[in-house]
Amino acid sequence: MSPQKTRYLPYVGLLVATLLWASSFIALKLAFRAYDPMVVIFGRMIIASLFVFLFFRPFKTSSFRKKDLKPLLFLALCEPCLYFIFEAIAIKNTSASQAGMVTATLPLIVAVAAWFFLKERLTSRNVTGFLLAIVGVGLLSIGSEVTANAPNPLFGNFMEFLAMIAASGYIVTMKRLSKYYTPLFITSFQALIGSVFYFPLLFLPITELPISIEPVSIFAVVYLGIFVTFGAYGSYNYAVSKIPASQATAFVSLIPVFTLIMGMLILNDSLTAIQGLASLLVFIGIYVSQSRQSRQISH
Repeated sequence: MSPQKTRYLPYVGLLVATLLWASSFIALKLAFRAYDPMVVIFGRMIIASLFVFLFFRPFKTSSFRKKDLKPLLFLALCEPCLYFIFEAIAIKNTSASQAGMVTATLPLIVAVAAWFFLKERLTSRNVTGFLLAIVGVGLLSIGSEVTANAPNPLFGNFMEFLAMIAASGYIVTMKRLSKYYTPLFITSFQALIGSVFYFPLLFLPITELPISIEPVSIFAVVYLGIFVTFGAYGSYNYAVSKIPASQATAFVSLIPVFTLIMGMLILNDSLTAIQGLASLLVFIGIYVSQSRQSRQISH
């Protein structure tokens, strides 16, 4: 493949990842209709692990360095461990469309995290955009209505916001580790640690184990394991290894758009007038934060 074509591969990977991540909100809603969230999350982790170890040799693609064990474990703790717990709670309480909208704040959270932890520069417009997006997410929750798909949207949207904070920890750490490990190695490590982390949670008193076979929900779990946990993370990890993390994270802004369309088409989700304005405010905040001609703030 020519260099001209390979330069576009990271962007193709980002589009694939955002489409798959957007569809994950729909798949989770379908899976949670029949199965406990912890069962669904463990299922997607173990399916992803089995898939990658049956068809690939992930740990032969990189030489492990002992000093990287802690950052690797921290990466996996952020995502999939904490991220999926927060997201599972979010999806049980809010609509897929609203949860997707909250993900629009991720590029801004990553920018702040990179400024704080990596000493990267942060612009005044980044700060303004971040605050606008946060206000938008708040209005999105306040203006939400209780429905069958969103029994407690205020709490659910807050949990999704916490998931975005966990995701920012994953992205910042991933960028550091991508210098030494292949995307396949990191994706496989995430799936393996996720399986180990969620297995004991199956035996909690509050976890309801499956008592029936529901084809749609089972298909959703398999889809989450292969296409989302392995496919989306693999594509995104590849992209981050090739281009700046902030540039890659900007593509996450597409997730709300894709999720909103899928939610309306598949789950009959809808937004109130206030939520529509709040969503617009989130996007304005993102647009403001992406301006290159802005005054820089040193750490």
